[in-house]
Amino acid sequence: MSDLTAPERAKPRRHVLADEVYVAIKAMLMDHVIRPEARVSIDGLAREFEVSPTPVREALARLESDGLVSKEPLRGYRATPLLTREQLDDLYQFRRLIEPWAARRAAENIDDAGASALREELASAVVPSGDGFRAYQGFAAHDTRFHALLTRLSGSEQVRLAFERTHCHLHIFRLYFAHDIGSEALAEHQRIADAVIDGDPSGAEQAMLDHLDTSRIQRLHTVHPESR
Repeated sequence: MSDLTAPERAKPRRHVLADEVYVAIKAMLMDHVIRPEARVSIDGLAREFEVSPTPVREALARLESDGLVSKEPLRGYRATPLLTREQLDDLYQFRRLIEPWAARRAAENIDDAGASALREELASAVVPSGDGFRAYQGFAAHDTRFHALLTRLSGSEQVRLAFERTHCHLHIFRLYFAHDIGSEALAEHQRIADAVIDGDPSGAEQAMLDHLDTSRIQRLHTVHPESR
C-alpha cells in the first residue's frame, strides 16, 4: 500500500466510476495522506476503494498529467515531491511575467461576452469551509478557472497554453492552504475582474500583480519561514 497516515476520509462507493476514484486519490495527494514522494500502490488503492485496478490506473494516468504523481519504469507510481523554495519562487516569477500582461490585454479586448464570463465565474466561487482538500476544492477549481479565463481573454493562445501547462494552482495548494486565504483571494479576484470589465488595462495589470505578490508572500513565508 502507499505510505499513508490514517485519518478518516470519505471513500468512493462500491463500483465507483474512474472520475470519482480520481477525485478520491487526488484528495489523498493534496492532503498528504499519500505523502510526497511515497510509492502509490494500484492494488492497495483498489482494495481500499473496493474497485478493480482499472479505474485506479485510469485515475493515476490523469494525476500524472496533473503532475501529482510520476510513473517509474518497472516500479509503478510515486507521488511527486513538493515544490522547493526555489521552485515556488520560480513559479511565481513566471506567473508575474504572463498574468499581469494577460489581465492588461483582457481589459483592452473586453467585450460583452467576456464581461459576462467573468461575472459568471465570480458568481460561481465557493468560500472554503476548511483547510482539507474536500473543503476547499470548490474554491480551488474556481481559482484555476478564473486565472485560465483571463489568459483566454488576453487573446493569446500561447499564453493560455503556457499557463495551463504549469498546473500551478494544484502545486501551490498542495504546498499550503488555509481557509482564510480563500476569502482574501476572492476579494482580489473581484478587483481584477472589475478593472478588466471597466476596460482599465493599468488597473487590471496592477491588481493582478498585487494578487500574485500577496499569494507568493503567504505561501513562501508560511512554508519557508526563513524567507521572512
